[in-house]
Amino acid sequence: MPILFCSLELYLPHCHSLKEKRRVVKGTAERLRSRFKCAVAELEHQDLWQRSRLGIVSISSDRRVLERFSEKLMRESERLLGGDLINCTVDIIEHE
Repeated sequence: MPILFCSLELYLPHCHSLKEKRRVVKGTAERLRSRFKCAVAELEHQDLWQRSRLGIVSISSDRRVLERFSEKLMRESERLLGGDLINCTVDIIEHE
């Protein structure tokens, strides 16, 4: 059974408070959740104004489905975040 883990590293230079950052991160997470029906959480940098790391997880019975999903997810992340997205990594892990 394959499991997809995607990590999005964000740099948010326009955020000048944790409140502004939370608005951006929460909005992005909600859009990704609703569009892709996946789990999304902020993983790191909760105390920094201009940095964030989002983790996204999905599971399927077919690896090819997750590979197509990851391509769509990366395109949508780039569209939503633009230059704020500084790194995106995807790992598909096989679990028995």
